[in-house]
Amino acid sequence: MSRIGKLPVVLPSKVTADVKGNTVVVKGPKGTLTNSFSNAVIIALEDSALKVKPADDSRHAKAMYGTARSILAGMVKGVEKGYSKQLEISGTGFRATVKGKILDLALGYSHPVNQLIPDGIVVTVTDNTKINIDGIDKQKVGQLAAAIKSYYPVEPYKAKGVRIVGEYVRRKEGKKTA
Repeated sequence: MSRIGKLPVVLPSKVTADVKGNTVVVKGPKGTLTNSFSNAVIIALEDSALKVKPADDSRHAKAMYGTARSILAGMVKGVEKGYSKQLEISGTGFRATVKGKILDLALGYSHPVNQLIPDGIVVTVTDNTKINIDGIDKQKVGQLAAAIKSYYPVEPYKAKGVRIVGEYVRRKEGKKTA
């Protein structure tokens, strides 16, 4: 049994939830999130807390109810406080700009890299090298950060590329001449 799944998801005073079958709608000061869960779990709203139970004793149900509880907790935190990721670009001539719903990245290629910004996500660029991604959906924020990073991951010799702030990059020594 999941230790995470046994814990109830307590709803703060500003957040409300509505459960219809396996579809959960969570509303808060930052917005509204909706998610449908597998039939392997049973979700109930009891005493301003969401509780998740496996539907049966199958291995799949036991695996999914911890996952469902974790997703619900992320939804509640997202509509209450929101999520944020900071990225940093390092390298000569590397820069980023926001043009409407498109993030334009100059990463040393012969062409600009354009990343579409999904709905519900706010991207701001400061100093042409610092990218801040904000939103209420944890999955969308993380996915956008990973997509931007994948265009030019940090290389270990000069540490050029896109990194998530706080991420450790192991540096390698360059080639030695005799």
